[in-house]
Amino acid sequence: MKYHIESNSVQETLVIPLYGRKICTELYPNVFKDEKAVELIEKIDYDFSVLEKNSSGFAYRFGALEVAMREGDLLFEIKDYLSLHPKASVVNMGCGLDQTAENCDNGQCKIYNLDLPDVIAARNALLPSTDRIKNIACDLNDTAWFNEIDSEYGVIFISAGVFYYFKRADVKKLFTAMEARFKSCRICFDTANKRAVKIMLKTFVKQAGVTSIKDYFYVSDPKNELTPWFEKAKVSSRGYMLGYNDLKDKSIPKTFRFLSKIADWFMKMQIVKIEL
Repeated sequence: MKYHIESNSVQETLVIPLYGRKICTELYPNVFKDEKAVELIEKIDYDFSVLEKNSSGFAYRFGALEVAMREGDLLFEIKDYLSLHPKASVVNMGCGLDQTAENCDNGQCKIYNLDLPDVIAARNALLPSTDRIKNIACDLNDTAWFNEIDSEYGVIFISAGVFYYFKRADVKKLFTAMEARFKSCRICFDTANKRAVKIMLKTFVKQAGVTSIKDYFYVSDPKNELTPWFEKAKVSSRGYMLGYNDLKDKSIPKTFRFLSKIADWFMKMQIVKIEL
């Protein structure tokens, strides 16, 4: 039986990035492939007609490419970390129905998927926990979830499209708590500058009840802005769209590559890596 997701529900927000990954897998298989996303779509009872209609549009396809590039960037970072620490834990903070960590499963690592209870309820129905993969319902700001993470062999934390919804002070508090608890780890997440987050405010972020940019998390220069948060950390970043892939594949429209340059340069869309 398929898992039913209602339109205009909190769980509906899980479907949009998932469908974007499916579209990119079909359109740009040489650049991005997430077969698990394609399989997962088949397990969901949802009216995809609007997404199907929009999927041929220019704006939708570029947005889907953004989602795909972000996942590809984080895949690179996880694989790199696991090459050094094969038994490490991979923690997906604000996981939704994302399977980035599972796509890097080397058979030795442990995987933790964290999100709010409604999201984890959907995930448990579609992607249940196993011996090495654990779904945890929690509020990321309540650090009690730290106790669930096995850090014996190292930890890499990833987060995609999450911290735009957080207040800056809360991100700082979370990161400093992570530094105090996890002595050796990597944190990787996406961010953008104030200009970009203002644009997001007018679209999907507004739907989450965020109405003012004043206190919310954005970054232009990660190394200089975030390094002072930590006692000892190495902070670096790469362009979100072109930092890991030059997008010169023939399947990618030239206009998309041009827009990707704007996204990375003008809007400072980046993947930030913090080594603790």
